[in-house]
Amino acid sequence: MSQAILTRLTRLSDTSLIAHWFTEEHGLVKTAAKGARRPNSPFAGKLDLFFGGEITYAKAPRGELHSLREVAISDWREGLRRDYPSTLLAAYFCQLLEMAVEPEHPEPLLFDLLRRALDHVATQAPSQRALRHFERELARLLGVTHDLATPDACLRNALGSLPAGRSQVIEQIGLR
Repeated sequence: MSQAILTRLTRLSDTSLIAHWFTEEHGLVKTAAKGARRPNSPFAGKLDLFFGGEITYAKAPRGELHSLREVAISDWREGLRRDYPSTLLAAYFCQLLEMAVEPEHPEPLLFDLLRRALDHVATQAPSQRALRHFERELARLLGVTHDLATPDACLRNALGSLPAGRSQVIEQIGLR
């Protein structure tokens, strides 16, 4: 079992999904949730963006797409669906984190940062302050901060770019 947060879902087939997880013990992990789109699936209602809980998966013999076995959700984070800006900010956090880490490389401090950020936005209105705090902490934990540059500039320099949706997030959350 691994503590995990669902960061991205993509369609694999008519009945299956690829679930991207950020786990405390294994970092970014991609799993195939076979049959997840079927109404009687054991994954029904358990695979949605930003959900957190424990997962069990079988490692692929080769490649990076593992097989999802079990999911036990403990953090539903319903507040992230209350409005579009909340969802956008949470998605930005996940996208930025995915750009910053290597697949299957444990990053417990980054896992904790993402967990705290999602929990905050689930209970508070999304704000530029929350966005800037996340960027500042991520830059600090990655060791890319520079006294003369803003955290977003440091991250942009280190990662090559920031997620394309950043300007939309800022526009949507305004000066909250």
